[in-house]
Amino acid sequence: MGALNGVKVLDLTRLLPGPYCTLMMADYGAEVIKVEEPGNGDYIRWRKPAIEGIGARHLTINRNKKSVELNLKSEEGKEIFKKMAKEADVIIESFRPGVMDRLGIGYEEISKINEGIVYCSLTGYGQTGPYRNLPGHDINYIGYAGILGLIGEKDGKPVVPGVQIADIGGGALMALSGICMALFHKERTGKGQYIDVSMMDGAVTWLYAAASDYFASGKIPKKGTTRLDGQFAFYGVYETKDQKYLSVGASEFKFWKKICELVGKPEWIDLHEGPDEVQEQLKQDLAELFKQQDQKYWVDLLAAEDTCVGPVNDIDQIFEDPQIIERELFTEMNHPIAGTIKQIGFPLKFSNTPGKIHSHSPILGEHTEEILSQLKYSEEEIEQLRTSGVIGQKTSVNN
Repeated sequence: MGALNGVKVLDLTRLLPGPYCTLMMADYGAEVIKVEEPGNGDYIRWRKPAIEGIGARHLTINRNKKSVELNLKSEEGKEIFKKMAKEADVIIESFRPGVMDRLGIGYEEISKINEGIVYCSLTGYGQTGPYRNLPGHDINYIGYAGILGLIGEKDGKPVVPGVQIADIGGGALMALSGICMALFHKERTGKGQYIDVSMMDGAVTWLYAAASDYFASGKIPKKGTTRLDGQFAFYGVYETKDQKYLSVGASEFKFWKKICELVGKPEWIDLHEGPDEVQEQLKQDLAELFKQQDQKYWVDLLAAEDTCVGPVNDIDQIFEDPQIIERELFTEMNHPIAGTIKQIGFPLKFSNTPGKIHSHSPILGEHTEEILSQLKYSEEEIEQLRTSGVIGQKTSVNN
């Protein structure tokens, strides 16, 4: 039994941010029902690379969920959704502002039939402001938020991060936090509420360090010029002989001193926080040193000591990392079409209510009949809804 066992979630989101949020809820016990457009569904279902025609990302990020195909533009579809919403605890959607209201199933309408509903809208720029209706993706949100301009080397252009900062950190996890807070409030008062989550807003809050420095000094921070992004030699990435990399994070003097002792360079110890010209020379010296041996040599020498040095792992190395294996951050799932596939595991370690995989990522519309039957629709009514296009066709896999 998961920590969120008994919580019912209607998920109208697509792609990464919303589904990541509901994945976390589903992994820890919530019943998550993906409400999808008949015939198309969540776009991530069809993204390559694919396994047996099913998008690999869909297979991971939508496990433990159910899928209902429902045409929300039809009156019958809206009526079905309202019946589902009456019994739900959470609704999360990621359409542009106003779409759900125009469909007649926005928060104000749903709260009339379920005052305890926790209703979360997850968008790029939020429900208010001049950017509210702009399209966008992660790169745009972190650009507006000031994060993108802080990533990269001192004299180079901003570097696009390899993971989605605003989508996950500014959006999915903010939505998850907000929903759980609202559910706690509901537990005490019986009343739900509306949550407006902006991925740009969430990304801005990642600037606590940089913004605090700016507010205090009035100086605009530039990439590659602050303590933790390249100003000092003790905090950076260095290439090794085998063209791999090390992460060096010896910001405290004791860690830096240990590195210098282990690599046989005691004369570097007092240069820890030397002036810029000293740092530039020290960076060159470190770069030359680390290129003399392979990554494994340096990891074996430094990583197990008090140095804050580690490898920059590639994806294939992660599967073999003993710490990641011990923490069970990879697992497997059986899928009726794709077969046995590897999955990212569970990041939160609960002593009594751990996360687990209890069902495969759903086939589009796999649970439509199940949900409609629970809502007291007869087989004849379900077939009529299918004929009229309110729901999708029968799936090849049914519970």
